[in-house]
Amino acid sequence: MARISLDQLRANRPTANRAKIDATTEEDIRRHMVEDGEDPDAEPVGYRLVLSVTAIRERLGMTQIAFAKAIGVPVATVRNWEQRRKQPDPAARSLLTIVAAEPDAAFRALGVVR
Repeated sequence: MARISLDQLRANRPTANRAKIDATTEEDIRRHMVEDGEDPDAEPVGYRLVLSVTAIRERLGMTQIAFAKAIGVPVATVRNWEQRRKQPDPAARSLLTIVAAEPDAAFRALGVVR
């Protein structure tokens, strides 16, 4: 990997016509997608939904401490997820998906009394 100084990086900034970008409409984007052989109405693929831990917890009316205890993780972990410093690992994402979809069943299975 080539290394360059900050001054070199600043001197070689890419040029972009911001006015042209700002003037681009949704219709323009749609036309470009069709020209590129893409279906603008197709569902996006290759992406996974990132659950909002905050939204799940707040919808359940739980504090960070209560939510962490209920799902069996340290409260610092919940805080890191909510502040987006860390992403839940695959197992935690699975648990969060279940808690989001069926909180009563999930907490019952976990032995949590709410």
